[in-house]
Amino acid sequence: MDKRLIAVALLLVSSVAWAQNRPEDGGHEIQVWTGGGPSVPGGTSDTSVWNVGLRYGWILTQPHGPGFLKGRFEYAVDLVPVFMVFQRYNTAYGAGFSPLGLKWDFAARGRIEPYLELGGGTLFTNHQVPIGTSSVNFTPSAALGMHLLDDKYAFSVELRYLHISNAGLSSPNPGINTLEVRVGWGKFFGK
Repeated sequence: MDKRLIAVALLLVSSVAWAQNRPEDGGHEIQVWTGGGPSVPGGTSDTSVWNVGLRYGWILTQPHGPGFLKGRFEYAVDLVPVFMVFQRYNTAYGAGFSPLGLKWDFAARGRIEPYLELGGGTLFTNHQVPIGTSSVNFTPSAALGMHLLDDKYAFSVELRYLHISNAGLSSPNPGINTLEVRVGWGKFFGK
């Protein structure tokens, strides 16, 4: 009888610990991430980027939606203290801030939780990006990724399309389009 009671107690404790690392109504996400990748057609070529950032997110809704689309809406902001742009004639070092992260966290499928995200921010660099344009740029992006949920932490991997452009602040404005792979390590926690 005591063994059954202990087993039930352990099951309850582990389910509480498990629930603390999933997106919860009114919960939060904190994450450290890094990503990088090459330029793709549609902008300046022979360019690549690498960046490191910190994320803080707020889970804003309860799960809703039909079938496999069911999920929660999250709002997130990113601080990007390291942003490097490797260009043909120089490497631009910079930092950025992305105050717009609109994220749909699909309902978890076991330990995997897919998500979609649209984001936008600003990038400030020590050299013009692309060369001959501006050192102040905007960074709209779209991502498809997944969280790999552990009992304590959430690991993420995503494919992110990132556009870097001065939005017409200077002319010309060829922009840079990149396809990044981003990985992160973080945690979801309660209200």
